[in-house]
Amino acid sequence: MSAKAAFCGLGVMGFPMAGHLQAKGFDVTVYNRTAAKAQAWVAKHGGRSAPTPAAAAKDCDFVMICVGNDNDLLEVALGKDGALAGMKRGAVLVDHTTASADAARRIFQAAKEKGIDFIDAPVSGGQAGAENGKLTVMCGGVAAAFERAKPAMDSYGRAVTLLGASGSGQLTKMVNQICIAGLVQGLSEGIAFAEKAGLDANLVLDVISKGAAQSWQMENRGKTMHERKFNFGFAVDWMRKDLGICLEEAKRNGAKLPVTQVVDGYYAEVQKAGGSRWDTSSLITRL
Repeated sequence: MSAKAAFCGLGVMGFPMAGHLQAKGFDVTVYNRTAAKAQAWVAKHGGRSAPTPAAAAKDCDFVMICVGNDNDLLEVALGKDGALAGMKRGAVLVDHTTASADAARRIFQAAKEKGIDFIDAPVSGGQAGAENGKLTVMCGGVAAAFERAKPAMDSYGRAVTLLGASGSGQLTKMVNQICIAGLVQGLSEGIAFAEKAGLDANLVLDVISKGAAQSWQMENRGKTMHERKFNFGFAVDWMRKDLGICLEEAKRNGAKLPVTQVVDGYYAEVQKAGGSRWDTSSLITRL
């Protein structure tokens, strides 16, 4: 008999992730705040939908959440009709939202009191990674629970790794976003400089991407940045939410993030210029 799973939150990431779970033979029930999205998912992938996270989670071995921010997450996990209210003892709750480490630890505690395991498991790889089932999944929690949930996460993740205790997944995602912020700014400045210098920017990118300046951002966003195309998924609004989480956590742990702070301010300028929904590579526009 196939394992039962629930997936709560069918946004640009959750919709295809839940599809991969169903395709890999899990018996999936979905929940989404706007029910029409859940019905569309069922029409495309089979499975069934439920009116609340608690109803979706009932009798499931695994419950996945992928929503917008801490508030959404705490509501879907801990609310009156939240996932934990419907879950059975011994099941595993997995959260793919990029949220604060603090929220992760709160849910871990609440789950533990009910005999339920919790893994914080933010993802990287964007919309394309979700659609192709090739996400990087960064996990925090207890090893035994991680091992149980890993086969489910493997259906949409190409690298699913346990990084430590509860909250470690979220902290690792913060490292990921800190690195991206600096890289995209560096790439923006380099391309803008090449353009001003009258160079063939595409040719320059071809050449330097064979050397030490090479990065995923350069390979995947360099030429589209030169063309000023910014419709590749991860929006500036979401990046600012993530960088806000990084800066808050740094205040707590004493880490210094001078570049991240500056780049967050630059993204605020992009938002003011009407670029809220552009992807993160739109940083070049302010140059």
